Amino acid sequence: MNQTKQYQQRQQALTPLSRAKPWDMLIIGGGITGAGIAREAVRQGLAVLLIEQKDFAWGTSSRSSKMVHGGLRYIASGDFKTTLLSVRERERMLNEAGGLVEEMHFIMPHYKGKFPPPWIFNNLLRLYDKLAGQRYFKYFKKDAFSSFDPGIKQHNFLGASQFSDAVTDDSRLVMRVLDEAIHEGACAINYLKAESLITDDQGLVVGANLADTSSQNNSHTYEVHAKVVVSATGAWADNLRMQATNQTEQTFHKQIRPSRGSHLVVSQERLPIKQAYTLLHPVDKRAFFVFPWETRSVIGTTDLDHPTLGDEEVGITSAELDYLLIGANDLFNNANLTKDDVISTWAGVRPLISEGGDGKRVSPSKEKRDHSVWLDNNLVTVSGGKLTTFRLIALDVLKICQKVLALDPETIEKVNNDNVINDKVFSNQAPTSAKFATLPQPLRERLPGFYGRQLDTLLELAHEDDLAYVADSNTIWAEVRFAASHEQVIHLDDLLLRRTRLGLILINGAMTPSVSDRLEQICQQELGWDEKNWQQEVLRYKDIWQRYYHLPAA
Repeated sequence: MNQTKQYQQRQQALTPLSRAKPWDMLIIGGGITGAGIAREAVRQGLAVLLIEQKDFAWGTSSRSSKMVHGGLRYIASGDFKTTLLSVRERERMLNEAGGLVEEMHFIMPHYKGKFPPPWIFNNLLRLYDKLAGQRYFKYFKKDAFSSFDPGIKQHNFLGASQFSDAVTDDSRLVMRVLDEAIHEGACAINYLKAESLITDDQGLVVGANLADTSSQNNSHTYEVHAKVVVSATGAWADNLRMQATNQTEQTFHKQIRPSRGSHLVVSQERLPIKQAYTLLHPVDKRAFFVFPWETRSVIGTTDLDHPTLGDEEVGITSAELDYLLIGANDLFNNANLTKDDVISTWAGVRPLISEGGDGKRVSPSKEKRDHSVWLDNNLVTVSGGKLTTFRLIALDVLKICQKVLALDPETIEKVNNDNVINDKVFSNQAPTSAKFATLPQPLRERLPGFYGRQLDTLLELAHEDDLAYVADSNTIWAEVRFAASHEQVIHLDDLLLRRTRLGLILINGAMTPSVSDRLEQICQQELGWDEKNWQQEVLRYKDIWQRYYHLPAA
């Protein structure tokens, strides 16, 4: 890495690693779970360091279905507690993070002879609303629904049930929670890999050896000590547990079941929808969604066992592509979607906690979405769970950490009392920049949720023409500039696939001349990239996008 602005930013980010005293908590994993733990731990006055071997939200937390939901299917399986906790967290996030977490209407169409019939589903929705303490449910008879939404198939159509959940930008949610943690004193550094755990004479984990992975030419390593190490690595969680327990692949009983979920992005012109649709897929009768997101329409998701995980990206398969197109075309009249309509794809791996051995496994869709926390020789491991309940997962981790750390007794008593701590996750303060009042109303609603206390910095950094939208996305150029300048961007895919979602929303991964020329200019100004740096990053990004975010190889 040359002595560029980016190099200076990186050196500043790495400065906390020179700390002489042990950290109270080292968190390994920079997704929503790790971010949530950092947010709750730093409240207790703990010295917290969070590291991520790739980029923040690189794994599951940028590749989810973008939904903040209670989980209707948990009611159907009798798991009322999970639903209750989830819908309460959904309502909390809607209240605290408006603009980032937004209510979304869902439609379940009903057809003669097909499950579920309206009376069963509508009773389920009444209970769902009761648990949330809100009334969202509506039922539309055939003629009433068809008058304002003629797009779905009409043969044997009986009517449609409407309910509400919420939608978010999952990657921005991670950054927002991390920013709240950092503001209260936590440190967070991406592209730092925990290569091995450090143990003391009793075999207790007391830290980790870290390697800087931000550049192929970089071989810096760091020895970091902590009173407790928390592994929040999701689908990769078994790896560090094996180290902590001195076991091998042959002797360790793995409990994480990686499950792949894939999605398609198409234009609103090809699939014009204003609300989300949920249906049972005609092939396997599992729940399936089509929903509007970031000026596009998204089709998802699959739920398949994923092969052994490595450090590489995950992409959609041809079979999943066909499955998703079949589902969408089965619902909408004359949609006739083909792979040529696909703007982009994404695939993520969910960390399911397996209920049985390999010979007794149910399908991935039937595994519970609960999280689990383990303590092995001072290594606390957490995996499983849902995006919606990240705060509750973090509180459960603190509950386990009390066995190692001297946490505030009153706080722990509250944590033990069924997760009733109600401190806000998100701080809300009105922006003071004069530029804010010049923005159109949609941006005045969206940006405070996306950036919180950082919005004034974003606006003041913006150049005169940065308040314009990037092509037909919801993103303005000021967001691109702010991310490059302030959010530890190392590679172009960090900027286009996670800090913004331009690589998912725009054709060719945003690598069209009208967009890429401006991107190059901003990267030159904020990261100090010269022409050689830019071309190297473009080649790297295009390879990643073609392999993992577009169509699968033939």
